[in-house]
Amino acid sequence: MSSSGKWTIAAFIVVFALVVAIWPRDAADDTTPTSPPGPQQPGAQQRETTGEITQSMRLDAQLDACPQPDPSARAWSVQNPISDVTLTCLGDGTPVSLGAALAGKPAVLNIWAYWCGPCAEELPALQEYAHMVGDDITVLTVHRDPKEANALAKLIQYDVRLPGIQDGSGRVPALLGAPAVLPVTIVLHADGAVASILAEPFTTAEEIDAAVTVALRGGE
Repeated sequence: MSSSGKWTIAAFIVVFALVVAIWPRDAADDTTPTSPPGPQQPGAQQRETTGEITQSMRLDAQLDACPQPDPSARAWSVQNPISDVTLTCLGDGTPVSLGAALAGKPAVLNIWAYWCGPCAEELPALQEYAHMVGDDITVLTVHRDPKEANALAKLIQYDVRLPGIQDGSGRVPALLGAPAVLPVTIVLHADGAVASILAEPFTTAEEIDAAVTVALRGGE
């Protein structure tokens, strides 16, 4: 190879190296694999679940008070796996001991989540049912998702003020043997025994009343 040819190749290599050195980095960054995002810093998107935001939404939601232990009520005589479970009341953030709070009368536990489509139609019907039965039956919603603030936002949107508890890990449905579907309605006898697990959505208060009545009568 002639000297001029060698100099041409050398010059090309130098120019190529300079181009690579000054080429904008953004083009390469577009295809660089990225790690999954880490935990959000306080004040980022997780603000919806901070105490301040949630407490404000609790006040806006104006939920009915969660059931409280009745000193005159007979304690559950049947071994129930949720008797020692304590969860947070959606309405005011106070702890609710389920065994003590539900003892003494039949109970209807409605398992739902803010992202559940059928729940949006069932919850208003459940509220109407609760008005129908009054103090004879305890009606309690159980939010089965960690995002408590989202639950409150949906209840405000649905104009539902039923008492409810926050069960982000799904302890209640798991302990009572409910299937992994939503919504699910669990009917309890006054003594704590599970009367029925209704894995179906309801759209009217009358449907709920009929199903709960049959469950409490032993499936007649």
